[in-house]
Amino acid sequence: MTVKVGFIGLGIMGKPMSKNLIKAGYSLVVLDHNREATAELVEIGAGSAATPKEVAAQCDVVITMLPNSPQVTEVALGENGLIEGAHPGLTLIDMSSIAPLASRDISAALQAKGVSMLDAPVSGGEPKAIDGTLSVMVGGDKAVFDQYYDLMKAMAGSVVHTGEIGAGNVTKLANQVIVALNIAAMSEALVLATKAGVNPELVYQAIRGGLAGSTVLDAKAPMVLERNFKPGFRIDLHIKDLANALDTSHGVGAQLPLTAAVMEMMQALRADGHGTSDHSALARYYENLAKVEVSK
Repeated sequence: MTVKVGFIGLGIMGKPMSKNLIKAGYSLVVLDHNREATAELVEIGAGSAATPKEVAAQCDVVITMLPNSPQVTEVALGENGLIEGAHPGLTLIDMSSIAPLASRDISAALQAKGVSMLDAPVSGGEPKAIDGTLSVMVGGDKAVFDQYYDLMKAMAGSVVHTGEIGAGNVTKLANQVIVALNIAAMSEALVLATKAGVNPELVYQAIRGGLAGSTVLDAKAPMVLERNFKPGFRIDLHIKDLANALDTSHGVGAQLPLTAAVMEMMQALRADGHGTSDHSALARYYENLAKVEVSK
């Protein structure tokens, strides 16, 4: 494949995503503060660069997978940023989950230098990043989406164009609201079962094939039952997403009372030292209230 790809951000999600691009035959240039992660990619065939500017200068398309809006803004527009290495035809595909307004602002600044941008946040967590079956929600120009569909599909099970720039992140916020509320509902139900003296594992097995069944239930109930809160997606990151959802909701005049409630539960867990736990640890909030532990 002739397209040369830059990949900035080799964390829990970015590292396996970039590995899948190499497996698919793409030529990669990577950048991350973590030298070990960078070395791991270089060992399997990637090149490396010292600054986003260098990445942009060498590549046709740059993918960013970063924690939040400030980091993406800094990489794209800051000193030695992508904008300084900009050349005609360069595209930024930001696969981070950030505020939709930030995506629009970054895109507008890049557009002035002839750089196109897609906001393309992902869902599926670490397991789906590893096996290349992420769901990607994309905002931006449809022609640019079509041009890089195959590139995104190399990391994903589904890649859907949802509208203009910023639409990808609005879609991701909707996704994160549903996931958070699902985990809260599951936690309430399993704590109820436990407190009532019914085996929560059997309750899970009984309900998973019915209307209450969901991808979230099947991913997170076993983790709670096994007391495995090793992060696929950290509470700290879900707090970030819900903060962006609530900020956006206030801006557009949509009320999200359940999201606000779950946000406070997650904040309480973070205050108790569980911010780096998987978001399935939301069950701990309910367990603390009911003085029970949900387990096999």
